[in-house]
Amino acid sequence: MPAPQPFLVYRDRIGAPSEIGFLRRQYIGFSRLHPVWLGRTVLAGASEISEDVVRLGGDSALGPWHRLLFRHFGVVPRNPGRHGLASPIRHGPDKPGHDELCGKDAGVEWARVLHAQFARGGALALPLARALNLRMVVTLHGGDVSKQKNWRGTVLAQRWPALIRETTRFVCVSAAVAEIAAARGVPADKLTILPIGVEIPDHPPVARPPTAHLFVGRFVEKKGIAVIAEAIRRLRAQGDPTPLVCAGDGPMRPALEALARETPGVTLTGWLPPEAVRARMQDAVSLLVPSIIAAGGDTEGLPSVVPEAMAQGCPVIGSDQGGIAEAIRDGETGLLVTPGDATALAEAMLRITRESGLRTHLAMRAFACAAEALNAKTQSEKLEALLLKASQAAG
Repeated sequence: MPAPQPFLVYRDRIGAPSEIGFLRRQYIGFSRLHPVWLGRTVLAGASEISEDVVRLGGDSALGPWHRLLFRHFGVVPRNPGRHGLASPIRHGPDKPGHDELCGKDAGVEWARVLHAQFARGGALALPLARALNLRMVVTLHGGDVSKQKNWRGTVLAQRWPALIRETTRFVCVSAAVAEIAAARGVPADKLTILPIGVEIPDHPPVARPPTAHLFVGRFVEKKGIAVIAEAIRRLRAQGDPTPLVCAGDGPMRPALEALARETPGVTLTGWLPPEAVRARMQDAVSLLVPSIIAAGGDTEGLPSVVPEAMAQGCPVIGSDQGGIAEAIRDGETGLLVTPGDATALAEAMLRITRESGLRTHLAMRAFACAAEALNAKTQSEKLEALLLKASQAAG
């Protein structure tokens, strides 16, 4: 079997803790293509996504200057041999390009496609795709197209019309994201709905005595942090002592720290490694995903923790909106509540705590649903086929 063909993946900031899992899973089923990641900022967590990660502009003294020119003016750096820059692809003797990237052998035939993560990533990578004569595929995740601030005087706003024209395919993680993209002018024939899957354990989860409700994610408005806090206060007022564990971090951490000080049984763990998150999910009463549309328009696509919890047999209590409502069937694979309704959330939490049979039913059905419809290997293979088709069309 021939070696996988390298291709570029652009994520402007590689390695953010909240992104590592779902970005890595998009490529775990690839056998014919091999992603080489490129971005302006490379964080410590980037190594958990891939071993092949390159910082645009390299680490030389000229690196910051090259990154500045690329961000603001779309100037693509040259000469990767000296600076580790990003015009690396050799398409063959008759094609322009350079011979190396990240130590790759000269003359390697790269796939002629660039996969950009997030709308802004697509806008930033557009000059790169042009310079290297690559087909562009952009994955849209939710807030990247819904946040109002993303469309006011930004690189995305400036390049969006060109991005729509020149992008071969916009991959949307949910139908709700596709609707937002369509409202932003993306033609229907350029939209593909492809949820990001999750790795499925070999066997259904073993039932364990549940210990606590669980929240996993960034502490930001759209995650429904304020709704969770109010629901816990209501539960304590009703005499329910079930603990709450919040794993993650973000700007709303002070609000949760205040909740923990004033309310018994609330614990903040910070970011946890994937194996620790999975263990928490296996022991949880429920995973709370009461997302809302934030004041600035920020909204969810399909939060990665939803399929992750389903695969671990952890019932999800989520908002009846967007990709959450697409993944969860109310009363069958989880419970859905009205977005922003703390009373409804508290009632669902109380119900799943008191009705042990309900929790077991939801857990088993959620696992079966994830295995059938959200298997990461299957979803990843679909993405690979899409990227291969785009690459082959570039000829």
